[in-house]
Amino acid sequence: MSVNFGPHRLVVGAHYGMRDWLSQRVTAVLMALFTVLVLAELIFTKGPIGYAQWAGIFSPQWMKALTFTVILSLLYHVWVGMRNIFQDYVHPYGVRFVLDVFAIVWLVSCAGWGIQVLWRL
Repeated sequence: MSVNFGPHRLVVGAHYGMRDWLSQRVTAVLMALFTVLVLAELIFTKGPIGYAQWAGIFSPQWMKALTFTVILSLLYHVWVGMRNIFQDYVHPYGVRFVLDVFAIVWLVSCAGWGIQVLWRL
């Protein structure tokens, strides 16, 4: 007789829980720190805020690399959230697959656009 409770219970599922939770927290902290850095740069820089000031903030290579990392973190953060929502609330497999593919294509295109804008400065 098979017992399906207690320490010998059968565990099923994708087991994404802890990894997803941790990745959401790490990417959120990285994005929050980046936001504080950019806001501090804007607050402590004198003069009107215009294109020249924005270009000056993002022109150093270290800032481009940091911004690129934040863009990737944002995309992964969004992907984890959307994937979890689709898994929880979209039950027909075909519809969920189409939504997953659409989300991936959309996120990759957003990444390409963000990189293009960033390295155009």
